[in-house]
Amino acid sequence: MGVTGSGKTTFINCASESDLPVGRGLESCTVDVQMSKPFYLNQRMVTLIDTPGFDDTNRKERDILTHISAYLANTYEQGVKLTGIIYMHRISDTRMTGTSRRNFRLFRELCGEDAFQNILIVTNMGRDDDLEACSDKERQLATDDKYYKPMLDGGARMVRHDGTPASAKAIVGQLNGKGEVTLVGQREIVDEHKDFSGTAVGKELTRVLKEQADEYDTEL
Repeated sequence: MGVTGSGKTTFINCASESDLPVGRGLESCTVDVQMSKPFYLNQRMVTLIDTPGFDDTNRKERDILTHISAYLANTYEQGVKLTGIIYMHRISDTRMTGTSRRNFRLFRELCGEDAFQNILIVTNMGRDDDLEACSDKERQLATDDKYYKPMLDGGARMVRHDGTPASAKAIVGQLNGKGEVTLVGQREIVDEHKDFSGTAVGKELTRVLKEQADEYDTEL
């Protein structure tokens, strides 16, 4: 998971040797949840799930999150469990925008604290000639409560992807030995029979949209 253009699909293709379509222009490319071709890693069969960015250029956030939540609930109901969740962060960005922070809040509420130990935050798209700046950004992301520190304190880990297949496979391999995990969004829909608006991520989305509306009114 991650914002649009953070390299989710490219990472999946790199790790799995799949050929999922990758966006090259200004608009989002991944519009539906899609799966990589299965591949063996450390003697285990792995399938990676690619999701649209919460800030997709063509669809509303509520439509995207409802779609992702429904997909995850359906797999859970069918007995298919997740082993881990990868959140991609584009480290080449000059700063973490308000949109990126809001998207991460939604991701956090979709997963729930019990899933933090099965989450990897993967920094991506760093420039080889600017590694010191990348390290500085990663340090800030990891130590500031406004960013990833609370999730890292809860057991998540942050790692760097260098763009190579070996790097992508090694990152996926870090989740290979983890036990199965159920996201809070899956439990709420399947076990507690909530509709999307009643889930933690649905309520957080309502708060996010209200914040955006308030900001727009203030600017006017």
